[in-house]
Amino acid sequence: MAIFITGATGFIGSYVVAELLREHQERLALLVRARSIEEAEKRLWMPLQLHLDFERFIDLMKSRVDVYLGDLTRPQLGLCPSDRARLIDSTESVIHLGAALNRRSDKVCFNVNLRGTLEVIKLARSAHEDHGLRRFSSVSTSAVCGERRCELIAEAQSVDWRLEDYDPYARTKKFGELMVSELLPDVSTIVFRPSTVMGDSRFAETIEFDMVRAFVVLAHLPVLPLDPKARHDIVPVDFVARSIATIHQREKPKYDIYHLSAGRDSLSYQEMIDAMRIKGFRIPHLFVPRLGRQASAIVNYLATTPKNWGVSLPATLLKMFWPYLIFDTVFDNQRVKEEMGESPTPFSEYAYRLLQFAVKHNFSYPYKPWPETTISKREDG
Repeated sequence: MAIFITGATGFIGSYVVAELLREHQERLALLVRARSIEEAEKRLWMPLQLHLDFERFIDLMKSRVDVYLGDLTRPQLGLCPSDRARLIDSTESVIHLGAALNRRSDKVCFNVNLRGTLEVIKLARSAHEDHGLRRFSSVSTSAVCGERRCELIAEAQSVDWRLEDYDPYARTKKFGELMVSELLPDVSTIVFRPSTVMGDSRFAETIEFDMVRAFVVLAHLPVLPLDPKARHDIVPVDFVARSIATIHQREKPKYDIYHLSAGRDSLSYQEMIDAMRIKGFRIPHLFVPRLGRQASAIVNYLATTPKNWGVSLPATLLKMFWPYLIFDTVFDNQRVKEEMGESPTPFSEYAYRLLQFAVKHNFSYPYKPWPETTISKREDG
């Protein structure tokens, strides 16, 4: 029997896979969008090399991992009948991490976050009716809270259907949560809601740069159109992945919804700047929150400029994340702290080294290529 996982090649997904391979013994069944097993393994190697050397990766692929070629946006997950039957027969539990984080496209979010989630639920339903499903864990987002300002939100208060949503991503993830609860009423389900996931508390390297790029842009602005007292709920990916893997595997978790967040310990923008200054960041900052509206208009304009100007990408990212930068809302994490017996590392502890790594490597991770000699050996053997 195995844990069926979607989104294994993504940022959080690859961390969860690495955590399960390192700290647990169960077999993993990974849905990967690829044309061949070889291509799928190459896709998995890209994010997992942050956690494993190549020899260990290959060993685990052979001994603990089953790869299924499929696609969340296709009927029956794009699986051939025999693979689907084999996956249903072997699935002991499900961790659904696959998602489209496109915050501008209704179409992309609908296809992945709604249709894709429905297909995963249908497979889980079949597994449960066949032999019983131990658990279905769905990784959602704190963005399901809708448009809020200056609040501390508990798990039971997050979804208020009267509120407007920030973007298509938040809207479709909220409906995804509803589908899980409505269509799997007789299965043990858990919803995990990460807040802003940025960086690893243990080391500077990262493979996800969208929010990091926005953070670096803001850090280098001498005048910040933000309220210095406003807090931003930022949590490291290692805590998020460890919580998902541990609680999913726990026999009797205490709750069915967890905020994976910094919670009441979330830092204000002033505290973030002060922490980085202590570490060695020397750019002075002046907070002028009344410039927020003008700054938003400037960002919107810069996002439409020609690519060769070099400002459209960071401006687009700032435009995308702007509502999340100013909503001054944090998500109570007492449940996960109680369950895990620990708190996430504060962003102040690793923010500056994350910034240094991102700038030094021009917002890219120095991936190691797949050894070509390994391919020929596997083909021969």
